Amino acid sequence: MQLWVGLGNPGAQYALNRHNVGFMIADTLADLYDFAPIKKQFQGWTQEGRVGGEKILLLKPATFMNESGRSVGEALRFFKLEMDALTVFHDELDLDAFRVKVKTGGGTAGHNGLKSIDQHLGPDFRRVRIGIGHPGHKDRVHGHVLGNYAKVEMDPLSDLLGAVSAEAPWLAKGDDARFMSDVALRLADS
Repeated sequence: MQLWVGLGNPGAQYALNRHNVGFMIADTLADLYDFAPIKKQFQGWTQEGRVGGEKILLLKPATFMNESGRSVGEALRFFKLEMDALTVFHDELDLDAFRVKVKTGGGTAGHNGLKSIDQHLGPDFRRVRIGIGHPGHKDRVHGHVLGNYAKVEMDPLSDLLGAVSAEAPWLAKGDDARFMSDVALRLADS
């Protein structure tokens, strides 16, 4: 089994924040692959299903972003999973909007959800980085990250969620390069 975590903040007021793109991906994956109904566990919401023939547990921590590691650690320990079973979907300031990159390990780039997971479990987990672009000045970062996607961004956002979800079987199989390549091709065609 693999644990796929979408990072975000709970509550309707955060639903369309750029910081919640991880939650959006988890929801899109669950819908596309017809995952089981939502359960409340591990200080979050989980759904089980299969992607590319692999058993996946989706987790959306309900702890708020800054404490995501508590929820993720609880789920990982409960299922006795190793770090290589963990994939985290999160927003990334240092990537152009609607670009997708995958990497394992590395720093947190100031992302509080990643910092929390790193503190609880260490840095050696796979990250699916979803670009939200940088607002240009550090004083505008907080408002940008916690701001909603604009109306003109809704179609590209929908394309992104669809592409990531459609190509997710490559992630499930561990072929990160093919996943990134095919997501980029889908987005170029949309």
